[in-house]
Formats: sequence, structure tokens, C-alpha cells
Amino acid sequence: MRQIIKGREPRSLTEHRAAAYADYENYAEKDGLRAALVQEQGGLCCYCMGRIDPDPERMKIEHWAAQDTHPERQLDYRNLLGACLGAQGQPLALQHCDTHKGSQAIRVHPADPQRSCERSIVYRADGTIDSEQPDVRRDLQEVLNLNVRRLRENRKATADAVVEGMRRKYPDGWSRALLEQELQRWRERDVSGAYRPYCQAAVFWLEKRLAREA
Repeated sequence: MRQIIKGREPRSLTEHRAAAYADYENYAEKDGLRAALVQEQGGLCCYCMGRIDPDPERMKIEHWAAQDTHPERQLDYRNLLGACLGAQGQPLALQHCDTHKGSQAIRVHPADPQRSCERSIVYRADGTIDSEQPDVRRDLQEVLNLNVRRLRENRKATADAVVEGMRRKYPDGWSRALLEQELQRWRERDVSGAYRPYCQAAVFWLEKRLAREA
């Protein structure tokens, strides 16, 4: 999970919210909203960091505070995120992200400007996403189910690819400057405006390695 910086909401959402009897169901410009969320998030799911694109068959518009329990926030742009389908239609044990979360409440919020989710999340060597904070650990592992095998393996493969790539490019060793350069590459968007899938697993490993070099 990476921190999301919310930008300006689509004009269509602003106008719709001001209309009489407006709700999420009768909001007709969801395609534009999907596009805005995907661009804002650099093409990554708000929870698992898998790739998403603005296609209703390939992503969901997630309400961080569920519509069932917080109807007053159903058109609040700061409450809206782009999420993957989360193995929709599969057994519950295989589902993840918004699909597994449903209407459950969570505290970890990828778009909270006051509490960066990145500071409370760690990645284990086997790709497990975890936290030292019990409430965040519950959100990650139980509510969002982010340690299903596929996601765990994808995060591990991402971190392993960084290590292998560094070894190939710099066989004589890695200076602090080289590590910082690689870290910057994983923090940045590419020319299309997208982040690399599961980028925070790589960022975490590089930051940890840099800390050892201090």
C-alpha cells in the first residue's frame, strides 16, 4: 500500500453532488471518475498495488467508508478510491482488497493526509505485508486479506527483482548513491504517469538497505 495524494475532484462529481436527490447510484459520470482515480493513483489499486485501468470490468470505485454505514460520504471525493476486482467471484479466502472488505470498517487509509499508511507498514522477506500496530495488522491481514498467496508472491518477486537487478548492474557493490538512485526510480511514475506494480515492496527493501549503510 502506498500513500495517495488526493487531487481536485472531477467537475461532474461537484455538479452532481449539488443537484437535488443526488446519490452515488444516479451519478452518471462514473467513467470519468474512474479515469481520475486511476490517474491520481498512478495506475495502482489503492490497497494491493496491483495494476488497474479505468474499465468497469477491471476495477472498482471503492468507498473507504462504506456506503451502507456512511451514506453521507457516498459522493465525498476524499472517500473514493480506485481498487482492483480483488478476485471477485472466487471463494472468500481468495478474495482481497475492497471485495473482501465489503462494508467492514478499517482504520488504515491510503489517502489520509494526516497519517501516512507507509509509515505503519512493513514487508517481510517472504512478501508478507504486516504492521507493528495491531489495528493496522488486522486491516491488512484480516479485513483486506492482502496476504493471499498471489499477492504475497508478487511482492516477494518485486523485491527479489530489485536485488537481482542491482547485482547485475553493480557487481562490484552498491554505494549509498546507487541505492538512493534506485530508490528514486521506484518512487517515481514512468512517462505514462504510472507507478510500478507492488512498488512499495521495493521501496521498503531499499530504504531498509540504506538504513544499514548509514
